Amino acid sequence: MTAERHEFQAEVKQLLDLMVHSLYSDKDVFLRELISNASDALDKLRFERVAGTEGGTEAGTEAGSDGQPELGITLAGDAAARTLTIADSGIGMTRDEVIKNIGTIAKSGTKEFLAAVKAKANQGALAPELIGQFGVGFYAAFMVADRIELVTRKAGETTATKWVSTGDGAYTIEDAERDHSGTTITLHLKAVDDEHGLHDYSNDRVVDDIVKRYSDFVAYPIKRGETTLNSMKAIWDRPKSEVTEEEYKDFYKHLSHDWNDPLRTIPVKMEGTLEAYALLYLPTKPSFDLFSPEMKRGVQLYVKRVFVMDECKELMPSYLRFVKGVVDAHDLSLNVSREILQKDRQIAIIKKQLVKKVLGSLDEMKRDARDQYLEFWAGFGPAIKEGMVTSEGDSEKILDLVVAGTTHGEQPTTLAEYVSRMKEGQDAIYVLTGTSKEAVARSPLLEGFKAKGYEVLLFSDPIDEIWLEREPKFGDKQLKSIGRGDVQPGSEDERKADAAAIEDQRRELGDLLACLKAAIETDVKDVRLSSRLTSSPSCLVADEHDLTPRMQKLLEQMGQAPPKVLPVLELNPKHPLMPKLKAAFGVNSTDPRLAAYARLLLGQAYLADTGSVPNPEAFSKALDDVMLGAI
Repeated sequence: MTAERHEFQAEVKQLLDLMVHSLYSDKDVFLRELISNASDALDKLRFERVAGTEGGTEAGTEAGSDGQPELGITLAGDAAARTLTIADSGIGMTRDEVIKNIGTIAKSGTKEFLAAVKAKANQGALAPELIGQFGVGFYAAFMVADRIELVTRKAGETTATKWVSTGDGAYTIEDAERDHSGTTITLHLKAVDDEHGLHDYSNDRVVDDIVKRYSDFVAYPIKRGETTLNSMKAIWDRPKSEVTEEEYKDFYKHLSHDWNDPLRTIPVKMEGTLEAYALLYLPTKPSFDLFSPEMKRGVQLYVKRVFVMDECKELMPSYLRFVKGVVDAHDLSLNVSREILQKDRQIAIIKKQLVKKVLGSLDEMKRDARDQYLEFWAGFGPAIKEGMVTSEGDSEKILDLVVAGTTHGEQPTTLAEYVSRMKEGQDAIYVLTGTSKEAVARSPLLEGFKAKGYEVLLFSDPIDEIWLEREPKFGDKQLKSIGRGDVQPGSEDERKADAAAIEDQRRELGDLLACLKAAIETDVKDVRLSSRLTSSPSCLVADEHDLTPRMQKLLEQMGQAPPKVLPVLELNPKHPLMPKLKAAFGVNSTDPRLAAYARLLLGQAYLADTGSVPNPEAFSKALDDVMLGAI
């Protein structure tokens, strides 16, 4: 039969032009698409054999009884002819199917086949896992080829069909010959143009690299001559009992480019409303760019073992950005180019399960390998705590994971352990933030709590200032900062006694407080006596709803302009300096030396709180005045 000329059944020239220039961001993916189509064809033939409608063996890649070769895909490049050939031993197509499926853009034979299979209730469990859903992947080849020849033979038939097109809106179709069922596609390649992403696809090394990147885990062998190019070993798809620890470690290093062994390996299997497999890893040490906005994050995404995306941020929240791994989603909806995820509930379901598994593994490590967990938390804890200030976080579970320094001992503690040691009648978990572990441990704000035997948790990561501002609850206990408001340790009776003592001392030192406040009134909201100090002369606190000095400094470092909030300066009425100041200056607020002492007390409080003074020149002058007055 002579070749027939047909017009494509769509506005093809414009559509092909769109695909070649807009649909795919990386031209190399054409080979992924053609291999995926070949894998679908092999799945269909395998399914027909198992179902008994085609005849042959049920084995995955064995040859059929009709002389059909093993199920597989072959690639062959010809540098002289500038061609690349992709052939499979799959189910093939009839002439009518070629016209219907190849001659109609976006007519997906795979989708139609899958719908027909699922309509058979008694065979639903046997439906193969098919990749194609849109019927356009084949045409991606026009990105790299100016002429495509396709020869195909349907399983069970003796004649083959040849289809040829230059992508100009028409194609020819004629009878052909092929030794067995399957499809052979020959691409007549465009000229190499590296600047525009057109590589030399007749070069074996170029093709091998693409196969390794995109199709390494396709279930059928992809061969060039006698060489098998893909591993076919999707490690995440194998039972854990069949994978050695070394194999898990090697795969992690290949995936992450980290020479260290992973700290934890987390296999994930999801079945039911959707089917997905994942293999996640927790690194041993944080990467240098853990807190850089440029950090590459997200797990690799596969769909039925075919690589889709290197950094799928939609499947892992930013506070778990250090987690490495792969996700193979069998039912995931993709857009037409497979490169951007469609927003649907499957993404949210998979993400929820992945986060649950990771947090569960961390909780297990905290419980069963405490030393290892403490080392892990020191490096990754600041990132995990970001989850408590983002909408994607799971605050309750993250709070369960938090460990912090404590006044109770040298070892960090969990919130649950803190609660188990709380004094009778204590209604809050006392916390304190600082610029460093050393600074917060030396804070004068701790003195009163230590004196009365109340434990305080110590936090020094910058993120702590932000999430603790919200005063979250652990169970029914609120985390309350002792550097904010009028937080007093002790029972109700102790607090009343302290309040009465402070009132007596205020009456005695009220005039001195007024003079000190007048000297620094532009720098503080108030000057008052404190019941939380035992040895230090002064400290800074924030009012109940004001930003702390550390929070203001943090916002400034982030490039934000926080509202000007003045702190409260609290003075220790029992410190020996107070009666000496009263005796020396009485109520003489005009004495410059009194102003110098006020500046020193304020500067001393700032140094204890933030490690620096806001006005070094004023602090230095006050120090000079006091020293000169003492000589």
